[in-house]
Amino acid sequence: MKPVVSVVMAAKNYARFLPEAVTSVSAQTFTAWELLIIDDGSTDHTAEAVQPFLADRRLRYLRSDTLGQARAKNLGVRLSRGQFIAFLDADDAWEPTKLEKQLALLAAQPAVGVVFCGRSLMDEASRPLPRQPMDDPPRGFVLPQLITQNFVCFSSCVVKREVFARVGAFDPQWDLAIDYDFWLRVAQFYAFEYVAEPLVRYRTGHGNLSKKLRDRVDTALAILHRAETRYGLRAVVPSPILAAGYASTCQTLGYTLRASEPVAALQWYTRALRWPALRYRSVKGIVASLWAVIRGQRTAAWPENATVNL
Repeated sequence: MKPVVSVVMAAKNYARFLPEAVTSVSAQTFTAWELLIIDDGSTDHTAEAVQPFLADRRLRYLRSDTLGQARAKNLGVRLSRGQFIAFLDADDAWEPTKLEKQLALLAAQPAVGVVFCGRSLMDEASRPLPRQPMDDPPRGFVLPQLITQNFVCFSSCVVKREVFARVGAFDPQWDLAIDYDFWLRVAQFYAFEYVAEPLVRYRTGHGNLSKKLRDRVDTALAILHRAETRYGLRAVVPSPILAAGYASTCQTLGYTLRASEPVAALQWYTRALRWPALRYRSVKGIVASLWAVIRGQRTAAWPENATVNL
């Protein structure tokens, strides 16, 4: 039977997490799914970790040769058969009712192209982490809001297949923040909807956060610039909002680094001054970073809920 929703999971060296992710798909209350696991050149025991699950004919495993995450996900989309496509990173997991609740929204609202949901946090050992209260993200046609904040958790989204036909696939030019580039294209044509429940368990604390975040911010700035100049955002998004997007991306990294690396934070807040939008936040950040430098502050503090255009 043809699946209704295809779940694409690109995995590389996440064998220790993958069984939890796959099990969370198998436990879905909505059962008309297929799962495509694209093993992107793993050097750990990913193949062995997948093996016990292959008895379920809804699951397909394909070994690729280090395509990179954009090409690996695009391969999964091309091989998929469902009317809807969901993405789950191999180090995350879902709650059992995730697909059921999101597909109900898609069925009820034809203008919606993407449904995402809330998330809870877990550590490397799958232990729950405290979840700070957060306001519900924007819904509907959210392009202006996406300029200043990428609020769509990638492992939470379900996307109509027609969206890829209209806006294209993930761009292999980007190794990081591929979802941000994609959402900027999608939001020009489709509405976004949100399930206000933490239906994704998002794993954190198992990577080089400082290096990754710097790289992601540089990539996000480049993506935003290309969207402005090539995707026609200048014609549909007011210039103050575009400026706020550049500034807030730099400010978020400054805020994240302020406690642990105040000199680096100072540089990012200063960079944000290039754009007049939100300048008061940049000035406040500069003052706080200077004070941290004077005090010799070097305490590690990574706010796990900090959101940037990643």
